[in-house]
Amino acid sequence: MKNYFQIVLALIKYKVSIAVTFTAITGYIVFSGHFDVQILTLVLGVFFLAGGSSALNECQESNYDAKMPRTMNRPIPTGKISLVEATLVSILFLVVGTAILYVAFGAVTALLGLLNIVWYNGIYTYLKRVTPFAVVPGSLVGAIPALMGWTAAGGYVFEPTIIFIAFFLFIWQIPHFWLLMLKYGKEYEDAGFRTINQAVHPQNLKLLIFSWVVATSFSSIIIPLFLVNISLPFFLVIFALNLAFIAVFVKLSFGNVAELNFRKSFISINLYMMVFMLMLIVFHLVVA
Repeated sequence: MKNYFQIVLALIKYKVSIAVTFTAITGYIVFSGHFDVQILTLVLGVFFLAGGSSALNECQESNYDAKMPRTMNRPIPTGKISLVEATLVSILFLVVGTAILYVAFGAVTALLGLLNIVWYNGIYTYLKRVTPFAVVPGSLVGAIPALMGWTAAGGYVFEPTIIFIAFFLFIWQIPHFWLLMLKYGKEYEDAGFRTINQAVHPQNLKLLIFSWVVATSFSSIIIPLFLVNISLPFFLVIFALNLAFIAVFVKLSFGNVAELNFRKSFISINLYMMVFMLMLIVFHLVVA
């Protein structure tokens, strides 16, 4: 049972599912301004839904995963779990997650979750084999969980505050994914995917990534303008965080592709997002 549990955790990409859940928590706290027991229900519902969607994606792309060194050790390609079993696990997670969100928070939050499944597993998964720019519409997937958390707390889905937070998450994902393509693009191409590397020279791709990094930074700087009870110290801390973020990528982005420290770049862009989300949470729990 312990081994099977570990297989299921790998199948649902639990680390990614936790990150998705974290952005939903951010949306909830930014609206509510407090931590309550309902957050635990939100965490459960979003985690199950995200895990089910990830598992379904692994079912959809198991043939492609088997061709890439980066993914060939996933549960389905290695035979640790059959395609039928994996499909059943994904369906179970999707049903449980949707049911939790619908019963606890109503139709809007549950429908946002279902929209994310359709967008990720239906549209984005297909576009990855059609266009090298699939990540642009696909990045909507990372923005929706924040909206789910916001609506779960009682917020209106089209309020400017959460729209700009979702927009930040949308923009952030694009350089995050294209960094992966700098390192693993050839693997994806050999497996049958279209990649940005096929449309843009690697050296130009570094500069393109830097442009999106700057756009990501700008999108986070304007978010405080739409927060309630915004304080100058909080804005200055946000500004300092972005200066540090840009400084790191100036150093990393200008030079030969071979000189790019992929690990440092990838950690930096993920850490930046996590710190910014944490700052929003802390501000609304302690200050706002």
